[in-house]
Amino acid sequence: MSAAAVERTVTPDAPLPRAVVDSLPNPLIIVDAEDRICLVNAAAENFFQTGSAVLLRQRLGDVVPFSSPVFNAVAQARGTAGVVNEYAVGVGTPRLGGERIVDLQTALMGDDPRFVIVMLLERSMAHKIDRQLTSRGAARSVSGMAAMLAHEIKNPLAGIRGAAQLLEPGLGEEDRAFARLICEETDRIRDLVDQMEVFSDERPLDRAPVNIHVVLERVKQLTLAGMSRAITVREDYDPSLPPVLGNKDQLTQVFLNLAKNASEAIEAGGEAGEIVFTTAFRPGVRLTVPGSGERITLPLEVCIHDTGPGVPEELRPNIFDPFVTTKPSGRGLGLALVAKIVRDHGGVVECVGRGRGTTFRVLLPMLRGSDGVHGEIAT
Repeated sequence: MSAAAVERTVTPDAPLPRAVVDSLPNPLIIVDAEDRICLVNAAAENFFQTGSAVLLRQRLGDVVPFSSPVFNAVAQARGTAGVVNEYAVGVGTPRLGGERIVDLQTALMGDDPRFVIVMLLERSMAHKIDRQLTSRGAARSVSGMAAMLAHEIKNPLAGIRGAAQLLEPGLGEEDRAFARLICEETDRIRDLVDQMEVFSDERPLDRAPVNIHVVLERVKQLTLAGMSRAITVREDYDPSLPPVLGNKDQLTQVFLNLAKNASEAIEAGGEAGEIVFTTAFRPGVRLTVPGSGERITLPLEVCIHDTGPGVPEELRPNIFDPFVTTKPSGRGLGLALVAKIVRDHGGVVECVGRGRGTTFRVLLPMLRGSDGVHGEIAT
């Protein structure tokens, strides 16, 4: 079928202008029931380094590796009539210069099951997931630093503080103030080291089935108790969400940190605002585990939206790194801890900017029958 014929199947009364398709910044192709390429845009021509005249004479298997998850995503889109997302998919061929990693989205074209739209996203969540799951250098550096600080600094700090306390009674009033300052500063350093020690804790999680809505309700209560009346909190939940296999206390810590950041962001903006908790089931979200061919599903989505001033664009890619913060008095460890806990649960977390405000999106695996955990959902 020709590209013009494919375009007519979108909206018979108003054919899709070719200029709209070519203006899309990401490569787009449409395949028919036999996986023949029926339509490509200009970005796809650039991506595959081939003109449309040649691409329209080929099948999907001629431009992507035969073992690529692209084929399964296309089949799943046909079978479910839904949108399928694949992350960190390899579509490289020798002609394209070797390995090419992209995000992938497939969907039916309108209601016609014959045609499937394949959109390739070269820079999106694939980079964020790869950063969180494979680039653990920063987290390991903090872990090593925390262990070193705990051993090499906390004991001397205790001695310094004890000496200052012993000297204080025999000092004059002016010198006593300096002795108290020594005690206060050693306490501050000790508290910072205690916070960093969390990153060196690599013990296996104590897991159980957790109802994420019970966790979020607790987080909502704690958030409301500690923030301004000018901020409203509401929720938009999917009540059919299955349980997650995780640690209830640690998951509470994750979403409490995110909600606290949201309320502080709104208060820093000086205006009334809103925090929204949402949950959803996203069966199409999958990713490749680095170092293996296994693909895992992260269908449980929890988002915390706020209407604050937002995270600066230049900080967003590194917002989960240790010591990166937007707060003048912040230490930059809260979101790093969030990322660690989410990673320990086998999930991913990302920061998404909006027109006004910020969304933190957490994707988690659901409890499977093969996990070998019995009992009721945690409450």
